[in-house]
Amino acid sequence: MVAPDFWNDQAKAQKVIDEMKHLKEQIELMNELDEKQEELEMMYDLLQEEEDESLFSEQVDELRSFKKRIDSFELSLMLNQPYDKNNAIIELHPGAGGTESQDWASMLLRMYTRWAEKNNFKVETLDYLPGEEAGVKSVTLLIKGSNAYGYLRAEKGVHRLVRISPFDASGRRHTSFVSLHVMPEVDQRIDIEIKPEEIKIDTYRSSGAGGQHVNTTDSAVRITHLPTQIVVTCQSERSQIKNREKAMKILMARLYERRIEEQQQELDTLKGEQTEIGWGNQIRSYVFHPYSMVKDHRTQVETGNVQAVMDGEIDLFIEAYLRQRLKRGQSSS
Repeated sequence: MVAPDFWNDQAKAQKVIDEMKHLKEQIELMNELDEKQEELEMMYDLLQEEEDESLFSEQVDELRSFKKRIDSFELSLMLNQPYDKNNAIIELHPGAGGTESQDWASMLLRMYTRWAEKNNFKVETLDYLPGEEAGVKSVTLLIKGSNAYGYLRAEKGVHRLVRISPFDASGRRHTSFVSLHVMPEVDQRIDIEIKPEEIKIDTYRSSGAGGQHVNTTDSAVRITHLPTQIVVTCQSERSQIKNREKAMKILMARLYERRIEEQQQELDTLKGEQTEIGWGNQIRSYVFHPYSMVKDHRTQVETGNVQAVMDGEIDLFIEAYLRQRLKRGQSSS
């Protein structure tokens, strides 16, 4: 950073600054944990000298809190895949079921927004298409923060809801599905080539929240990648140029995700593994009726506190999944 030509390439310079910030945060946290451990050891020595029930209870609470912080720090160090440290782009798409599934998508939107806020991530809405009666037809969010993609890639898949529908006058139980796509935000230097003749760009008037400019200018952008028929949209900015830039970033992320999936399919074929992608292969079920339960079908982790989960308390599922993947990687190597 002290090199005279450091700022000649601003994109490269920013990447170095971001990396320095990430490492600095890790070192500061490590120092905090080290100091806390020394403090707990002193408390333990004090307990050996005098029997104080209140001090013992306080020590137990402090140890539990310390272990939780250690586990979280350890998990962050495990996020060592190429794009784990990047921001994350997530897309929610309701399945069949109309208003019921669209309402479920809005509930998941709130859940992930709450989770991001609890973890000090910033949330930016890139595209939002509201449902006709309630909920959302589709939504794209940019989750900004260190390791955002590393954590959220654990959430990719189909999420299933079972509840008594508030939209059913007969009070019948309904099952709804929403698929969640998770991609890393990637910069222009990634090895993804998008030729001008391979894309079709359309503009239209924004339909979501955004102020007075909504429905007054054709600022929203839709880009179609002709070879793959991937379609991305963005309407978060007043400027058509800025929306186009963000839409291109989403397209690059989608193409990167497609490349990774194709590579994984090739590996699975070589290994003789068969996987199916469909509504029947949900990663997690959220049951509101006839009992309260959220269960992850990959790790078998479950909780009866549905409300806490819907308020963004999903770390138990994310941590269990990432640790499971780590163990599988270690066993295969």
